[in-house]
Amino acid sequence: MRLLITRPLPDGVLSAARDRFDVTARASTLPLDEAELRAALADFDLVLPTLGDRFSAAVFADVPQPRARLLANYGVGYNHIDVAAANAAGIAVTNTPGAVTDATADIALTLILMTARRAGEGERLLRRGAWQGWHPTQLLGMHVSGKHLAVIGMGRIGQAIARRAHFGFDMRVSFYNRSPVTGLPFPAHQVASLAEAMAADVVVIAVPGGAATHHLIDAGALAAMRPDAILINIARGDVVDEAALAVALGAGRIRGAGLDVYEHEPRVHPDLLPLENVTLLPHLGTAALEVRAAMGMMALENLTAFAEGRPLPNRVTA
Repeated sequence: MRLLITRPLPDGVLSAARDRFDVTARASTLPLDEAELRAALADFDLVLPTLGDRFSAAVFADVPQPRARLLANYGVGYNHIDVAAANAAGIAVTNTPGAVTDATADIALTLILMTARRAGEGERLLRRGAWQGWHPTQLLGMHVSGKHLAVIGMGRIGQAIARRAHFGFDMRVSFYNRSPVTGLPFPAHQVASLAEAMAADVVVIAVPGGAATHHLIDAGALAAMRPDAILINIARGDVVDEAALAVALGAGRIRGAGLDVYEHEPRVHPDLLPLENVTLLPHLGTAALEVRAAMGMMALENLTAFAEGRPLPNRVTA
């Protein structure tokens, strides 16, 4: 079966894929363009797409009789794929849950600490030669230990973040989730409203992307935050209204923010770039070789199951 791998993957993953499939691997690190998206559906039996490969309803409509039968997405998030349109075209969609959980949670804690302790601001100060030495009131930030953490979205990643925060920093944990969550292996209180969750010292966004969560964190949600609180987003960029966030940060309505994802990646909202009280990372959530390899092997498990006529381990539905 012909398999298209849309961007370079770790060598071990590519080798394993070539052992099983007739592989075409793009050398470009950029997403598929409009013509390539349509060619992927028309010319290949299987596609291993990545974040940014926007398989929209329009793309499927332009290829009414696709050769492709599976999009084995490389990543847990799949809001760049219109799953309903794919299924209507007879194309299954899978993802790679679990493989990314701990690495993404680690980045959330990185952003919490960097933002609370003004680490990025301090490094920039030092690199531009403006540091004049230690003094008692320089770059005073938030002491994280013992603070109140609210997690928006208590799935695998949300729970991994909360567990680290509770056991590592003795943080009090609450969370907002669309359905009840019980049996957590750490103390945590589920709140009834988003506004209540937004009133914590540290708010971490860990919900899935998609239409249901687009701009979930808007100007109204940000207004519910305290002026000494920080917001962290490791979910999907369009969950946060970046323009509203820039206004809140610029006006000092919240202490700071830490972002690893952006609404229009790789472009960052220009009003965020000059602000010292926001930590900006280039989507590093899963950027560890072991993790990226595990994601690739999980995608290959889905591809192999399909090729062998077995149930798909990680099928997603609209």
